[in-house]
Amino acid sequence: MTLAKPIGGDVRAPDGTRLAVYEWGNPAGPEVVLIHGFAQCHLCFVPQIRSALAERFRLVAFDQRGHGASGQPTDPAAYQGNRVWADDIAAVLETKRLKRPVLVGWSMGGRVIRQYLMVHGDSRLAGINFVASQVIEDPSCRGPAAPKRPPDGQTFEEEIEAAIAFADGCYVRKPTEAEFRRVLVYNMRVPAAVRRAIAGWSTEIAPTVAALNKVRVPVLITHGRDDAVVLPAAVAMTAAAMPHARQSWFDDCGHSPFAEHPARFNEELAAFVQSCRAG
Repeated sequence: MTLAKPIGGDVRAPDGTRLAVYEWGNPAGPEVVLIHGFAQCHLCFVPQIRSALAERFRLVAFDQRGHGASGQPTDPAAYQGNRVWADDIAAVLETKRLKRPVLVGWSMGGRVIRQYLMVHGDSRLAGINFVASQVIEDPSCRGPAAPKRPPDGQTFEEEIEAAIAFADGCYVRKPTEAEFRRVLVYNMRVPAAVRRAIAGWSTEIAPTVAALNKVRVPVLITHGRDDAVVLPAAVAMTAAAMPHARQSWFDDCGHSPFAEHPARFNEELAAFVQSCRAG
């Protein structure tokens, strides 16, 4: 089943990078922007796109730079620094004329939302859902299944094995064989050079906490208790910086709550979006 083609053309980031943007659902409904994680693409959110969420909400997703159908700049600086990822979100919001969206960021997608908050603040947002994300980059919260920087001279066979290991580590409740094949394909679409560049991007803890302290919109933190990519201890750190944030824990769940427990995840996301709108 073909989900969608980009509506209204691609979005251009301020540095000219092309971002593939997709949209589904009710154009007049509350706005939800789905932001995928490292080595993924918008297709990771199939359990949301193909659900009743698309009947109630305006769902927007985009392939982050270097991922999926988006552009893959060769300069490592295109994946690093304080503004790059933040301005990508801002460009999507502006081009798609989103007024008060809820941002949903999975894993690295949550880090990208953090960059947006640090650069642009939360004034244009209705709410934030951090999903299995190490928003504050304390090394102690990095799990054994977290992706590792591809070494220089890595062979293609080693690259494949690393992609398999990372994809496998994202789940406790495993997807079907067909679903897992799709995950592997879009993981492998991200070249080793892009992976290395992203691995060189980090944000210091103190300015991160300072930015999170300023967040006033509703925040939901969703996390699997058995996450081996981002350890559950990351939740406490994020919540301490935003005391008003609500936590939702998923038992028998790894790094992908939206895929491992889609019915519950979708129900909670719908309720959160409605509560943000009511507020």
